[in-house]
Amino acid sequence: MPLRHLIPVLFLTACLPAAAQDSFAVTGTDGTALTAQPTDTFDAAWAMATLPDGRMLVTEKEGNLVLVSAEGARLGLIDGTPPAQDSGQGGMGDVILHPDFAQNGLIYMSPVEWEGGRSGAVIYRARLDLTETGGTLSDLQRIWQQVPKGETTRHYSQRMAFGPDGLLYVTSGDRGLQTPSQDMGTNMGKILRLNDDGSPAAGNPFAADGGVAAEFWTTGHRNPLGLAFASDGTLWSHEMGPRGGDELNRIEAGSNYGWPVVSDGDNYSGVVIPDHDTTEQFTDPAISWNPVISPSGLVMYDGDLFSDWRGQAVMGGLSSQAVIRVAPGAGGAQEVARYSWGERIREVEQAPDGAIWALEDGYGGRLIRLTPAG
Repeated sequence: MPLRHLIPVLFLTACLPAAAQDSFAVTGTDGTALTAQPTDTFDAAWAMATLPDGRMLVTEKEGNLVLVSAEGARLGLIDGTPPAQDSGQGGMGDVILHPDFAQNGLIYMSPVEWEGGRSGAVIYRARLDLTETGGTLSDLQRIWQQVPKGETTRHYSQRMAFGPDGLLYVTSGDRGLQTPSQDMGTNMGKILRLNDDGSPAAGNPFAADGGVAAEFWTTGHRNPLGLAFASDGTLWSHEMGPRGGDELNRIEAGSNYGWPVVSDGDNYSGVVIPDHDTTEQFTDPAISWNPVISPSGLVMYDGDLFSDWRGQAVMGGLSSQAVIRVAPGAGGAQEVARYSWGERIREVEQAPDGAIWALEDGYGGRLIRLTPAG
């Protein structure tokens, strides 16, 4: 081919969208095979939510909220997002829809906010008006904050989920400081239960303690990076442990999950932490991992495409570089399978048709659609 003809061909090839990438096979540790289809790329994507029309919202840590097609292609940016700064483990965090989104258009975002040299997670609520290639946020309201702000850039957590009761559940990490998790004077190291305007929900188990404790649903958490309700209404959360001891927990009102007093891992310094089974004071995890999997993102699967996955937890793994499937049971939980293609997985989401979306971590990370092979 003459060079003058070859150059345009090379240019067009280089500019092909990520959606043009070939699919590939992934075989799980249980021997089952999936088809993985890359659809587009993102810069430090952190979370995703599915809109009623099948399109999606994806957050990027530096502050972007991206509108994505139902097929997984970037369509454009949403204007008017709250300020966010990619710092350490924080930035633009989770995004979820109000249960009545189809009527009120409300979404919730959890960026990290800075005041001088101190930071903390916050929650904003806003009205989303969509276009074909993006949209705009209006009526932006800051409705909740992590208190107090701190100097570390670790363990913000920032995950949110609406429950069957119509209330907002939020994970708030210990900021790498450990002791806040057992401190009733700070909402760090807790899972919270709030009204949709960010105020403490009535009937919370620690309301009688007064102050910020009125927000608490559970205590004793380290860095919960997954939060999801199962179809039976059970709330599940996973969290990163220290050196060992990542956990998947069944979340029950008023329970204390033990951090930093007990853990199935030890401190990075080498200082030993008593295991969960050494005391009955705290709630044991349904399952823990050592070595760690670094879980991030969580869905409780209820689709039809993977019929044998129903009722199971599907989570991303960062250090484990896998999508991990776990089956809860009466006495705890059991890992069923891992599906790995050598990339850190930051987020997972169930598509309306039952496929699994997986977001790779980092700049240039791909959005991958997982379906049964064959």
